[in-house]
Formats: sequence, C-alpha cells, structure tokens
Amino acid sequence: METGLKIAIIATSNAVMGGSGEPTGVWMEEITTPYYAFVDRGATVDVFSIAGGEIPVDPRSLKAKGENEDSVERYLDDQRARDAFDETRPVTDVELGRYDAIFLPGGHGTMWDYPQNKTLAELVSGALESNKVVGAVCHGPAGLVSAKYEDGTSVVDGKRVAGFTDTEEDAAGFSKTVPFLLETRLRELGADYQSGPDFEAFAVRDGNLVTGQNPASAALTVSYVIKALEVARAAAE
Repeated sequence: METGLKIAIIATSNAVMGGSGEPTGVWMEEITTPYYAFVDRGATVDVFSIAGGEIPVDPRSLKAKGENEDSVERYLDDQRARDAFDETRPVTDVELGRYDAIFLPGGHGTMWDYPQNKTLAELVSGALESNKVVGAVCHGPAGLVSAKYEDGTSVVDGKRVAGFTDTEEDAAGFSKTVPFLLETRLRELGADYQSGPDFEAFAVRDGNLVTGQNPASAALTVSYVIKALEVARAAAE
C-alpha cells in the first residue's frame, strides 16, 4: 500500500446501552487493529467520533495490561495514539474529499448513535458514490443502515455484507437490549448478508464496501480494505 493515502476512522460517542445503564462504547480491538494496520502501511489516519472528544471504550474490551490483543497492548504504550483517541474531532468535521477511505469500528455503542446520525449516513453514501472505500466491522455496519443513495436506495441493497450475527448477539446477552438486531436489519434493507461461524474471523468485500462480522474479524476486514484501496488506486492511474 502506497503512502499518501488518508483514512478517516469514525468511532461511536455513545457510552451507555440505551436505558439499561449498561456501559458500552467502542470495542477496543476493532479500532486499534485497523488504526495500526493503516499507520504501518504509511497512511495518514485521522480519528473522529460522532460527537467529538474522548471515545468511550466498552470495559469488556479492555483487560489489564499484558492481557490484551497485540494492537491494544501497543495502543496502551502509545501516547500519541491515546491522545488522538481522547481528542477526536466530531463527525461533522470530516471533509470527505480529503480521504480515500472511511472505517467504522464497532462496539455496542454504535447501535445507538451511528444509525441516528445524518452526517455519517451522508459520508458513507458520498464515499461509495465517489469511488472511495468504506470499511466497517462487527457492529460498525450499524453506520450503513441509514445511508442511502440519491435515488433512495440503501447502500447495502444487493451488496454482500457481514456484521455481528443475531446468534452472536444472543450469546452476548444483548438481543433484548439493542434497539435492533444488526443482521436482521441488514437483511431487511436488501443486503446479501453473509457470515461465518460465530465469533470466528469472517469478512467480505463487495467492490468498495468491506464489512467484517465480529471482533476477531478486525484484522481480516482491514486487510480487505487495503486491497480495495489498492484496486481503487490502480483504477485511477
């Protein structure tokens, strides 16, 4: 992957699961893994969130130092990245023309603020309409459900799409807590929903739209995003 590419990561700002009081936020591995994958390939990565400011982290995704996934451990020792995650600009500051790709990490927080955010929906549809890459993992595809093209068609209609499965939500114990089931909603929107075994790595790329199923899919998802960026760059040359 060539240097010069610019990526906008847009995280949730929602820290509570609706009226349940259950703490949530971004799932740490789903933001740190893509962040470092892009940085290590020479891309410029800007981190945004829906409201701006510090990104809330789901406490279930952050263990004691030394017990986390490699990318999370790296983040804990990286003051520059920690500052970037604590001082994000709001999604309204994203200038789409400056970026080659948008990446949406998951975490249950996304289920509340991603679908409700008009700016995010317009960024997603605008990116796909202008041959930019959109990646999303686990609950990150919640950021796709309100995105429509100018003719009113959902951006997932007829697309091969993955995301947190209904059975994974059942296993996590939050099927009655989330405002909707992601797999079910994607299917309702006309997506060709695809999945692998629960909690195992699975991702799918359909053109410039890349989606992954669960936290274990973060690395695979970002590898497909990088491939889509390479294809888009080659086509533009």
